[in-house]
Amino acid sequence: MELGIYTFGEATPDPVTGAAVSPRQRLCDLIEEIELADQVGLDVFGVGEHHRPDLTVSVPAVVLAAAAERTARIRLTSAVNVLSSDDPVRVFQQFATLDLLSGGRAEIMAGRGSFIESFPLFGFDLNDYDELFAEKLELLLRIRSSERVTWTGRHRAPLDDQGVYPRPLQDPLPVWVAVGGNPESAVRAGHLGLPMALAIIGGLPERFAPFAELHRRAAQEGGHAPPPALSINSHGYVAETSQRAADEAWPPFAAMMNRIGLERGWQPITRPDFEASRTLRGANFVGSPQEVVEKILFQHELFRHDRFLVQFSVGTQPHANIMRSIELFGTEVAPAVRKALADRAAEPKAQVSSR
Repeated sequence: MELGIYTFGEATPDPVTGAAVSPRQRLCDLIEEIELADQVGLDVFGVGEHHRPDLTVSVPAVVLAAAAERTARIRLTSAVNVLSSDDPVRVFQQFATLDLLSGGRAEIMAGRGSFIESFPLFGFDLNDYDELFAEKLELLLRIRSSERVTWTGRHRAPLDDQGVYPRPLQDPLPVWVAVGGNPESAVRAGHLGLPMALAIIGGLPERFAPFAELHRRAAQEGGHAPPPALSINSHGYVAETSQRAADEAWPPFAAMMNRIGLERGWQPITRPDFEASRTLRGANFVGSPQEVVEKILFQHELFRHDRFLVQFSVGTQPHANIMRSIELFGTEVAPAVRKALADRAAEPKAQVSSR
C-alpha cells in the first residue's frame, strides 16, 4: 500500500494563541512539509484546490512544481483539482509540465468540488454541477489519450484537430477520480477504468465499503482487469502519545469544522464526538503511531485499498507540530504498515508451500 499526506494549506488563526501566519509563510512551510515527507520515505503528497481566505492553495500544480525541485521520489498529486470549474486543456498542460519537471511523478486527482466558490468565480452555473464534471472529465481523458484532439461539448469551445502540449513523461498521466458520498461517481470511475480516491471524514468507515465494491464491479463490467486502484483519504494527526495527539489536534479541528459547519448548517462538533471519531471504527486517524497503524490495517481489511492518504492538518497547527507528525507517520507508521501487509501477503504462500 502507498502511504501519503494531503493538505489544503490551512491558514487560520491558531485557536489557542490567536496568531496567524501569512499566506506566504504558510506556503513556504508547506514546501518544507512536502520535502520532509519525501525524506522520510512517504509515497505521495497531495494539495487541494480551494478559493477561500482560510486555505492558501488555489493552484495545486504551482505548489507541486515548487515541491518538485525540493524532492526526489515522492509522487505529487492534486487533492483535488475542481475540474468542473476549470479548463481540462489547462489542467492537462499544468500537470504535464509538472510531470516533466518532477521526472514523472505527477498525478491529477479530479473532483466535482466540495466547496462551491470556484463556480461563480469562473462563471459556471451550479445547476450544471454534475454535467460540468462529466463533460470535462471526458475531455481531460481524450487529451490524455491523444496528442491531437477533436471534441465538442456544451460548456467549452470545441477543439478541431488541435494539439495539446507539452506531453507528459508518463504515458498515461495518472488521473484519479475523487469521490465523497455519491455512488454514481464510484460507478463512473469504475466504468472508465480510473482509480478512485474515496474520502471518509465522518461516520463509520464500513458504511463506505459498498463504494469500493461498486467501483470494482463497474470496472469489471467495463472490461478493466485488474481493477483500478483505490485510495482512502481521511483526516488525521500523529503524536508520540494518544493523549498528546488528541489534545493538539482538537482545538484547530473543532475551529475549522465548526466554521464550515456554520456555512452548511451542521451541528457543532463536540469533544466527545471527536473522541468517538478516534476509536478504531471512527473516521479520524488521530492518535499515537501504534493506534494509527492499527486503524490503517483495520480499514485495509474492509477496503483492500492500494493507497492511504491522511490530511495534515484540519485547522491550523503550528508548523513544528505538523513536521513532527509527518516524521512520525513516515518513520514509525509507514514501516509498520508495510511490514504487516507484507506479512499478510506472505501467509497464504507459506501455507501452500508447507503442504
